[in-house]
Amino acid sequence: MSFEAAHCALIEDHLSRRSGERKGRLERGHAHAERLLLHNVWWPLFGSFEQLHPEYEVYDWNRKSVFLDFAFLPSFGRIGIECDGYQSHVRDLDREGFSYSLKRDAFLTGLGWKMIHFSYDDVKERPEVCRMLLQMVIGPHLMQEHKLTPARVIEKEVLRLAWQLGKPIRPIDVSSAMDVNHRTACKWLRSLVDKGWLRPIPTARGVLYYEVELRTLQHLV
Repeated sequence: MSFEAAHCALIEDHLSRRSGERKGRLERGHAHAERLLLHNVWWPLFGSFEQLHPEYEVYDWNRKSVFLDFAFLPSFGRIGIECDGYQSHVRDLDREGFSYSLKRDAFLTGLGWKMIHFSYDDVKERPEVCRMLLQMVIGPHLMQEHKLTPARVIEKEVLRLAWQLGKPIRPIDVSSAMDVNHRTACKWLRSLVDKGWLRPIPTARGVLYYEVELRTLQHLV
């Protein structure tokens, strides 16, 4: 199914099951920025809108109704996703509104929500960074839900280690972290290079280091 067809089905499904302000908020609130987040960030990662709820109603500590741009509600938790425009969410926000937005997120966090905010500029101009960050939040939970082959688990763990190091990874880093010998560590790293997920860094003594390709982060899910 194409993005356009899936997006229309998502909105039509939620409109058909809502009434009153919940329906009106979806009609008014799901606009260009929200659609762009789905098109540029969510859809390339997951190819599905399953368990994703646009303009999702929650309540604050005073039982005031507020709406999240999106709520992702899988079996492992509740994740709120917001696309914030600079003008509407920063420049035009007064002190009281700014304080309320912080308290709202803290309150939802206390209730077990994970809140993720992306700027409209990043969603539009740097969606690959948004995808990377979204996967860093959701990816570990998805790994627990889906059965993976031992080889696939190893690939993910090596990639995660390479990313977390914050510098080029070496075979000794893999050996130390995963308690394997040097030969096995080199084998795993070369396999990831063959798949295009790591990039070798040549030196005068051969390939001693490997860097993570940014697009590789999609494979952590």
